[in-house]
Amino acid sequence: MNRIPKYSLVLLSFFLLLSSCNKRNRFEIDTTKNRYEVKIHRFDKDLILLDTFHIKASMDSLYSNYPDFLPIFTENILETPSSDTAEVKKLVLQFLSDTTFMPVNKKTLDAFNNVSDIEKTVSKAYTYILYYFPEIALPEIYFYVSGFNRSVMLNEKFIALGTDMYLGSDFEPYKNLTYKYLLYNMRRECMATDLVSATLFRMFVMNSSQDRLIDNMIFRGKVMYLLSVFMPDENKDKLMGYTPEQWEWCEDYEKQIWTAIIDQKDLFSTDKLLIRKYMNDAPFTSPISQESPGRLGTWIGWRIVTSYMNKNTNIDLKELMNENNSQKILENSAYRP
Repeated sequence: MNRIPKYSLVLLSFFLLLSSCNKRNRFEIDTTKNRYEVKIHRFDKDLILLDTFHIKASMDSLYSNYPDFLPIFTENILETPSSDTAEVKKLVLQFLSDTTFMPVNKKTLDAFNNVSDIEKTVSKAYTYILYYFPEIALPEIYFYVSGFNRSVMLNEKFIALGTDMYLGSDFEPYKNLTYKYLLYNMRRECMATDLVSATLFRMFVMNSSQDRLIDNMIFRGKVMYLLSVFMPDENKDKLMGYTPEQWEWCEDYEKQIWTAIIDQKDLFSTDKLLIRKYMNDAPFTSPISQESPGRLGTWIGWRIVTSYMNKNTNIDLKELMNENNSQKILENSAYRP
C-alpha cells in the first residue's frame, strides 16, 4: 500500500488552505490604514428635541445647522417649500405634537441614542470603497424621522435614512403600515447594509445598450458582489435582505431556478413587467415559484458575477464595473448550477 508521507499531507493541507484563503480574501484590505471615518448627521434627534416653546429660535438654529438637508426634508417629508418658513414652522409643530407620532419619536430616540456601531460598520465599507475607487466622492449621511413617510432619501450630496422606519420587524404600528414581506428588513441591523447599498447604487448606473432581463441581473449582481467585498463580515443572506431560510431555499433550488429562466426564454426578454417580477421587492418571484423569495433575478445575477470573478482572477473591481457586456460576463463565468 502506497502511503503518503505525513509531511506531504501537511504541505497539501497548507497549500489547499492558502489557495482557499487567497480566493476568499482576494480583495481584503487592512481597513485600519487610511481609514475613512463616517459621522452621521443626527437631524432626527435635533428635530425631535426641538424646543417648541421657542420655535423661532429653534427653527433658525435648525436652518443654520442643516442648510443643505432641511430644504430636502421640508419638501419631501413635510411637502412644503422650505422658503415658506411660516408654513414649515407650523408643520413642524404639528408633526412634533401629533399624538400618533409622539410615542414613535420617543421610541426612535431611545432606539438610536447611540449609532456608533452603524458608523463603525459603514466606515469600514467606505474605506474599502475609497481604496478601490479613490475618485469617488462619498456622500454625507443623515438620519431623519419621516412620520412613516419614506425610509431613504438621496441625491448627489447625501444619503439619508428615516430612523423611524427601522424600529424592528415586530414593531406593532408597522403591521398596518406595510406589507408583511417587507417587515424583516425594517430593523436596525439592516441600516448599515442599506447605507452602503444605496451608496453603490448612487455610484453606478446600469450602462447597457439593451435593457434585457440578463442586463438587469448582471448589473444588480455586480453591485451585490461589491457589497459582499466591502462588507466582508456580513452574512450573505443579510446583504441580500433574505432570511436564512430564504437563502437556503435559493441554494437548494438554484439549478431549478436557472433551468426555469432558460426554459421559459426569460433571460433575454425585454418585457419590462417580466423584468420587474424578477428584480423588484415582492413576496415571491412569480415567474419561478410562490415558495421563492422576491428578487431572484438579483440573487442569480450575484451568483453569475461571483462565478465570473472566481474564474477570471485577473479582473479587478473597476474592470468588472466597466464591463457592460452582460452576455460576455455570463459566457465567461462558466456558471453551471
